Amino acid sequence: MEERVTLRPVKTDDLPIFFVHQLDPEATRLAAFPARDRAAFFTHWTTNILGNPAAANRTILAGDHVAGYIGAWTDAASNDRLICYWIGREFWGRGIASAALLQFLRFELTRPLSARVAKHNLGSIRVLEKAGFARVGEDAFSLPGDNRVEEFVYFLGA
Repeated sequence: MEERVTLRPVKTDDLPIFFVHQLDPEATRLAAFPARDRAAFFTHWTTNILGNPAAANRTILAGDHVAGYIGAWTDAASNDRLICYWIGREFWGRGIASAALLQFLRFELTRPLSARVAKHNLGSIRVLEKAGFARVGEDAFSLPGDNRVEEFVYFLGA
């Protein structure tokens, strides 16, 4: 039986769940993004995500359980519209991210839409490609501690 995946607006009650998800060491390794401490996480979400009227964000539900979030925002430096998502590890490998992205793309109509994914994050690469994103380039960035992360750049056109 296929799991029912739905999206709804983010509620402040979802944030503690998202906080726990981003603490997972394997998730942060795959995302190539360090976990934030509690204060930094909640400040980021209330100011930059929920406080950004140009951002579009949804909570991903698997059945009745908060599985993660998905969103899009416009990067101030490049003016690119970017997509992001984060799924709690207990929900990995069940098609939830793929189903959520396909639903979100019916809601987020801005095109082109870009995504960046660490080259070692094979699960997210599959999710993006199944949704029609095409790999258009490569880039790299540095994390604290001189850790360099190589990433693929994906693009979804009209």
